Amino acid sequence: MDTSATATRIAVIGVGNDYRRDDGVGRAVVTRLAQRGQYRPLSRGVTLMCTDGEPTRLIGAWEDVRLAVIVDAAHARPARPGRVHRLRLRLRLRLDGDLPQTRWGETSSHGFALGDAVRLARALGRLPGALLVYAVEAADTRLGTGLSPPVAAAVGPLVQRIEEDLVRHAPAVGETGLLAPAPRHTAR
Repeated sequence: MDTSATATRIAVIGVGNDYRRDDGVGRAVVTRLAQRGQYRPLSRGVTLMCTDGEPTRLIGAWEDVRLAVIVDAAHARPARPGRVHRLRLRLRLRLDGDLPQTRWGETSSHGFALGDAVRLARALGRLPGALLVYAVEAADTRLGTGLSPPVAAAVGPLVQRIEEDLVRHAPAVGETGLLAPAPRHTAR
């Protein structure tokens, strides 16, 4: 069933594992968005969530959404830890063919192939209207907590970039934007 015409939600999905160092970057970005949302609330149409990247859970997270924004750690050769790659797929328009190859390949830092999840969702009729992927090159995905310095430094600018994407993809009717303006305080 094609739900792209009726889907109004936008899902920002952090993929990863907090106990594998830089693999937790997706969760760190979603956490920061939630914290910023306390001061500049996201509209009712935006959902923030985290998953370990298992394909059926990922498909469930993006089902019936107009836009899914995925944030995940990735490996690249040669590696530049903290470098962010952006890939936008209009999945409803690409019902034939394979997921395009990216500079970092299709495998995230924890071994699931995003392309496999997309192909499965396509076969099940459970694709989002569009998919925006941010892959952050990881330095260290061994067991442990905390992001490496270059990956941690990428979180703030990436959060800002995603906020800009959310504003750009806001529904045109009935909303002024997905992010409410920060409250103004005036001295009296």
